[in-house]
Amino acid sequence: MDAALEDPAVARHSDLRTTLSLDSLNFFLADVRDGLGPYLAIYLLAVHKWDPASIGVVMTLAGIAGLMTQGPAGALLDRTRSKRAVIAIAAILVTASCLILPFVSNFSLVALTQAASAVAASVFAPAISAISLGITGPKAFTRRTGRNETFNHAGNAVAALLAGGLAYLFGPVVVFYLMAFMAVASLVAISCVPAAAIDHDVARGFDPAHHTDDEQPSGVTVLLSNRPLLLFAICCALFHLANAAMLPLVSQKLSQINLQMATPLTSACIVAAQLVMVPVAWLVGAKADVWGRKPLLLAGFIILPLRGVLYTLSGDPYWLVTVQLLDGIGAGIFGALFPVIVKDLTQGTGRFNVSLGAISTVFGLGAALSSSLAGFVVQQAGYNAAFLTLAGVAAVALALVWLAMPETLAKKPTFAGVTTVA
Repeated sequence: MDAALEDPAVARHSDLRTTLSLDSLNFFLADVRDGLGPYLAIYLLAVHKWDPASIGVVMTLAGIAGLMTQGPAGALLDRTRSKRAVIAIAAILVTASCLILPFVSNFSLVALTQAASAVAASVFAPAISAISLGITGPKAFTRRTGRNETFNHAGNAVAALLAGGLAYLFGPVVVFYLMAFMAVASLVAISCVPAAAIDHDVARGFDPAHHTDDEQPSGVTVLLSNRPLLLFAICCALFHLANAAMLPLVSQKLSQINLQMATPLTSACIVAAQLVMVPVAWLVGAKADVWGRKPLLLAGFIILPLRGVLYTLSGDPYWLVTVQLLDGIGAGIFGALFPVIVKDLTQGTGRFNVSLGAISTVFGLGAALSSSLAGFVVQQAGYNAAFLTLAGVAAVALALVWLAMPETLAKKPTFAGVTTVA
């Protein structure tokens, strides 16, 4: 560390190593942190002949297991100085669950493996945000978050291309082994992030000038004591309630049209969206400090109801893949803005990670319920009714952001100015 301070060349090398290590971590964790999602739906539908409602229940149970750990994970990340180890342990658990899944078919065992994977994966996003904030500080955090999301989406695109090609050649089960490989690669990436580069006080959004007690509050207390944060959590929950089930529904429709091509076409949907997300995330990182948060957030939320309606206009596989491009805009904006807005609303309190975990719990509940809601609507009224139901939920989320969500970008470069509620 002293050598880096004395020698600018050493400092630049250290900064480059840190930057490339974070880039690699986001790239390899991309497929791991988002879970099996639509691939699991195809596998259970095609190989084990499960019905859509049962698939939805398994995905909901996994989602609930993951969201129950979000708040405690955030509190842990505020306290621990071993953030890299937290990511490494979680990656090992995800790897194990992926390698076990091809050998089980019982409902309870499948649900258990997915729940274990979801619990482990729930720490990835907040841990990456904490490490990024601890390395860059609040002023450069927006740009670093945009870069994180850019590499995350690039990783998703590459993983989806590999999944589609390998599944076409060897069947849908190969996706589990690919995900395990990505998890192992992420272990190498996190080991290359220099521990000394992380300021753990900065990583939790702490500012000694801000008066706050030393007690670590629960996620519920954090939300209830910060009204803008609570409002943002509700908007996020509605967004994910509408969004989470859309791609799995598309994958199920594709499997009914052409079972052999279902996984490759689902990969095409993912790749199409992820390729759009790459420049969108970069744009958010570059412009959110200039244009403000709310205009970009509105642009992301308006895409979702439009996408839900467009899915009902045609069952043609190429149309479905084309519509999925819109997900790249909506989810790309949301993913890049989410930690930035939480940072805005909590800066100085030292409660960034527990707040991130609390909101993740709330929107994770929306995502978990999404699969069950869509699955039961499909059972009763068909796929088009499910898409329109999700579009209606998305329209409510859009209205709430438009009418009630404040702009969180501070007008002056003072500490977290404006919206933090003590």
